[in-house]
Amino acid sequence: MIMNPFRFGTIVDEPFFTDRVEELATLKMHLDSEIHIVLISPRRYGKSSLVRKVVSEIDRPSITINMQQVLSVQDFAGQILKQIFMLYPIEKYRHFLSHFRFVPTISTNALTGSMDVAFQPSVKAEVVLEDAMHLLEKVTTPKARLIVVLDEFQEVLSLKVGFDKQLRAIMQQQQGLNYVLLGSEESMMTDIFEKKKSPFYHFGLLMHLHRIPESEFRQYILERLPHTTDTEPIVEQILSYTGCHPYYTQQLSSQVWEQMEYLHVTDGVVEQAIGQLIQEHDLDFERLWNGLNRTDRKVLTVLAVGQNPMQSRDMSASTTFSSLKRLQKAGFVIRENGYTMEDPFFRQWLREKR
Repeated sequence: MIMNPFRFGTIVDEPFFTDRVEELATLKMHLDSEIHIVLISPRRYGKSSLVRKVVSEIDRPSITINMQQVLSVQDFAGQILKQIFMLYPIEKYRHFLSHFRFVPTISTNALTGSMDVAFQPSVKAEVVLEDAMHLLEKVTTPKARLIVVLDEFQEVLSLKVGFDKQLRAIMQQQQGLNYVLLGSEESMMTDIFEKKKSPFYHFGLLMHLHRIPESEFRQYILERLPHTTDTEPIVEQILSYTGCHPYYTQQLSSQVWEQMEYLHVTDGVVEQAIGQLIQEHDLDFERLWNGLNRTDRKVLTVLAVGQNPMQSRDMSASTTFSSLKRLQKAGFVIRENGYTMEDPFFRQWLREKR
């Protein structure tokens, strides 16, 4: 059975990775030094996949923590230790643990190989954080410098009051490792790293990840679609519909490939693939729509037909702006050259249903 050559919804590795030649080169260059990197883009632009590819190509040890999955400061410290324990031989760090002020409880599932790290409830969060963070610096070496990736970094603001200050105080003292901080909420990430009063003001090199260039995406899709017909017009339709959004371009290309490979559809294949995807997600879109308030529904309805909601006479500018910020934070809307709906399939669903 032939494997679908397009992938979405997970971190993408070779051979599914779409070349980001310039970004790859920039990240590699800066990771050769001890510069920390802050990478910002809307959700589903491929930040995590890009960083994973860079780390694999420069062959350095790394740990990755998604801050959205962190429940507390103690949990953050536990996740750091868990990843270190999985990355390095126990002999490398056993003697370091003896210096911990509160030794963690480590348990392993013999069947699955999974590991869990926990602390006593009475342990102070600040202490376990310091011990765990200091271990990062102790295990790194000049020949194998550690890379620490913190995804959805803006969540540090909601974890605990003062957590960002303590984290920054520890990180600025560390040497011999790189931090790569990823974030999808641009306004929050910009505040964290660009406001002078923020603890992380100018902490590292600030990079914005944009959509994949059309020329790169065109070649990528052309090489992977079945060559049973002239595929160039099909590729143009795909890119025109998705606007080169990394996630949705892969999703639509995947559906088009299946239509061509298994059903031998060529005429109107993009329209058929779009219709199939909208039908498959009909209940999901309905659930999303029902979870929105009336103001947000009005704003999305205006965006769905390609209009500017800030010019609408139905709502005040302040109400519309508040809604746009709320929808942007929730991932429904992205702001590039103006505001637009993030999901082209949800956008078309709105056009057809409303």
